[in-house]
Amino acid sequence: MLKRLFSYLKPYKLYTFLAVACITLEVAFELIIPMLMADIIDIGVETGNRAVIFQRGILMAVCAILALILGIGSARFTAVTGQGLGAELRKAEYKKLQSFSFSNIDHFRASSLVTRLTGDITTIQNSVASGMRPACRAPIMMLISLGLSFAMNWKLALVFCVAAPILGVMLFLIVKNVRPLYGIMQGSVDLVNRIVQENLTAIRVVKAYVREDYETAKFEESNLALRTTAEKAFGLAALNMPAMQLVMYATILFILWIGGNLIQIGNMQVGQLTGFLSYVLQVLNSLMMISNVFMMLTRSLASCRRIVEVLDEEVDMTDDEAKDIQVEKGGIEFDHVYFKYRPEAAEYVLSDITVSIGPGETVGILGSTGSAKSTLVQLIPRLYDVTSGSLRIDGHSVREYPMEHLRDAVGMVLQKNTLFSGTITDNLRWGKEDATPEEIREACAIACVDEFIGRLPKGYETELGQGGAGLSGGQKQRLCIARALLKRPKILILDDSTSAVDTATEAKIREGLASYLKDTTKIIIAQRVTSVMHADKILILDHGRIQAVGNHASLLKENAMYQELYHSQQEGVGL
Repeated sequence: MLKRLFSYLKPYKLYTFLAVACITLEVAFELIIPMLMADIIDIGVETGNRAVIFQRGILMAVCAILALILGIGSARFTAVTGQGLGAELRKAEYKKLQSFSFSNIDHFRASSLVTRLTGDITTIQNSVASGMRPACRAPIMMLISLGLSFAMNWKLALVFCVAAPILGVMLFLIVKNVRPLYGIMQGSVDLVNRIVQENLTAIRVVKAYVREDYETAKFEESNLALRTTAEKAFGLAALNMPAMQLVMYATILFILWIGGNLIQIGNMQVGQLTGFLSYVLQVLNSLMMISNVFMMLTRSLASCRRIVEVLDEEVDMTDDEAKDIQVEKGGIEFDHVYFKYRPEAAEYVLSDITVSIGPGETVGILGSTGSAKSTLVQLIPRLYDVTSGSLRIDGHSVREYPMEHLRDAVGMVLQKNTLFSGTITDNLRWGKEDATPEEIREACAIACVDEFIGRLPKGYETELGQGGAGLSGGQKQRLCIARALLKRPKILILDDSTSAVDTATEAKIREGLASYLKDTTKIIIAQRVTSVMHADKILILDHGRIQAVGNHASLLKENAMYQELYHSQQEGVGL
């Protein structure tokens, strides 16, 4: 798994190599200093040889300066490597998200995907940036220091054979208990993010129903769960340092006791003991660094698993069957189409949908709430794939069209209007990037945007907040319709997209569409009969099945459901 993630370091191979080289050389120069210090004491001080003292002292200063320069270089290169890995992972994960179908996105929660893209990658990024130095430095320092310690006094160095296993057992027990807690902690972060996201998205509903206290209590509950798990995880991880220090200080005391006895009987010199203690500290510090690296690695592994889950998610919608063809006319044919969101679901959302829509026809879709009207039209641009049966456009299965072209040929105004931060012009150019001002004004005139655009502070250059903050529901709907019109699509789908518009404005939009997109196949989902009564064909959906097909006159004459809907709305108008 780590090997998979580190493959994203390829663009930063040079920086990684330079970082490792700097760290290795820095350690080498640092390890020379204790040997020089031992010579100063045993040769220079003891014999009164000032030349040796000055010579070794200058060499120590040079080694220290070189180690400092190399340390600065290693810090610079490890930072670039860590930040680069984070950037590459974010880019790869975000690119994978863009290839997800709705089914893939449904597999993860949006809040979890945000946490994986930010928090989890930041954890790995920081682990590399701050962990590369000790991960490279500690083993080299430990091995060289151990070698020099045994060279100085192998009997005294045997103390490591006792200290190292004790440290290893302590580290194993800590890691074993901490590792599952990190995974739970990241899941708790997902839950907190989800609650915050839901609350901010639905803040108007929360305030309208005076549910601030309820939302606060819900947040506090999830926040407490996160805090409890984090305290337990970091509390156990914090035991690492005192455990290491306990063993380290016990080892130093033991060496001082034995070394003092050896000096008394003449088997060891003071300078040799001083140098030996320096290497002992280096070995123990190395072990401490290695244990800290293991702790970082344990947390990173939890984040790695979550990132790899996203990267390895199998995209269930691909262009494997695509051919080099384009949507020419926009004729649509549903042939015994069945659909359910998950293969294991007990019931189908859509059942036995068979209907033909000719090129350039205007088709209305009516049905009660939950009758799967939106689901039906989302199959056309392959936002979902049919479970069984076939869906064809111009005689070709939708699977045979490249998805990018298919979705570009379908203009869709969804039930939930979505506008982005930026100017109104920026939002409209989602329909056509190179749209001229004249084209924008024409599309806006048909969508009746021109009725309110002049009242905005800067007209088309008015800055919109997130989600189109500052605009009414009807204004957002009209802007979304104008954006779709700029595509001049072969198929236009309006999913209840005039529900917030008055009937007079809706009639103007309908008339404009008829003249502006004469040859475009138009599918209109609506709640009002008046929105679709002009259509060439009207579909009545009931519980995911087509209950009736016909025009306004035939349905009004023959279909009881349509009659009831029409008369109830007429009575409402009369009132």
